[in-house]
Amino acid sequence: MCTNIVYEWLKTLQLPQYAESFVDNGYDDLEVCKQIGDPDLDAIGVVAPHHRRRIHEAVRRLKEADERAAGLYFPLEPQP
Repeated sequence: MCTNIVYEWLKTLQLPQYAESFVDNGYDDLEVCKQIGDPDLDAIGVVAPHHRRRIHEAVRRLKEADERAAGLYFPLEPQP
């Protein structure tokens, strides 16, 4: 079994059984996972509706975390 950030993420979702399929389908980091949609879940083999909902919700949280973090950045040089 692979051990990487996607595996750890799926493990926190109680879905580690999909880790190998995620990586095999190119979802080997969380940045890529943020792009997951229904066709991707089909290709990965996630068919259980409650598993799909759990993954969609986790992807939404990843995107929201990015939006919150984006507000923390500021330029180091003075702006005109």
